[in-house]
Amino acid sequence: MNTLYTLVKAAFEVYNWLIIARILISWFPHDPGHPLSRFLYEVTEPVLAPFRRLMPRTTLPIDFSPIIAILVLQLIEKLVLNFLVRL
Repeated sequence: MNTLYTLVKAAFEVYNWLIIARILISWFPHDPGHPLSRFLYEVTEPVLAPFRRLMPRTTLPIDFSPIIAILVLQLIEKLVLNFLVRL
């Protein structure tokens, strides 16, 4: 059980870092066709897109969906890990 707990925790942590990496590359000019950029967008977009649709449109050019996604992922992580501990 300890191994499953560790794997789930690591998976959530890696995904959070992928979202953070996507945020960081969005701040600088980059080639969207570059394999690393494409990988980050393809892996994180399925989670970010629903939050982007839920967020109200603002005049600010700031996308808050990654922040909301990370917070929700942390909540889900805690719930899943608590469930695993109780098994």
